[in-house]
Amino acid sequence: MISFGPTYIPPQVCTPVGQDPATTPVDTCLNLVIEDVADDGVSAPPDTDVAGLAAVVADAADQGIDLKVVVVSENPPIDTPLRDIATEVGEAYPGSTVLVLSPTESGTFSTTYDRVTLEAGQDVAEGRGPVQGTTNFVSELTTQHFPWTTFTIVLVLGVIAAAVGTRVLQVRARRSATSESS
Repeated sequence: MISFGPTYIPPQVCTPVGQDPATTPVDTCLNLVIEDVADDGVSAPPDTDVAGLAAVVADAADQGIDLKVVVVSENPPIDTPLRDIATEVGEAYPGSTVLVLSPTESGTFSTTYDRVTLEAGQDVAEGRGPVQGTTNFVSELTTQHFPWTTFTIVLVLGVIAAAVGTRVLQVRARRSATSESS
């Protein structure tokens, strides 16, 4: 997998680790966040229910998901930097799935789950508070969905078989009509 690195780490990354973004470089804050998730999988401001988030992370671990959660207290100007934060944390913890939440946005990274699943998880996590949003995210990752890929392959093969069968019947009918007229 080719990594192009983050394009923008927002100053909001300083809030989970209690640093002032005006006086602390964002790279320093990001490194502190990466260190902070090491013990319980959570990096969040003190006014967040960190124990509740740690319980969701532990529950995810029981389900085989190495989850890391970062909560920032303010939305960045656009949501894309949240994915950049998630990517950096995910690269520091290979095999993990990372969810970064702001009050109304989210960003994710995982080498285990595909982007469609992650985006669906983000949809049910955003704007619901850190604990409920993270719970919803984990639920989306563990929910079985209709196997659309398999269905599509079977459907395409069925259409091909029907087309071939129709052509075979056309050729037989033409031969039969030609042999009866002779």
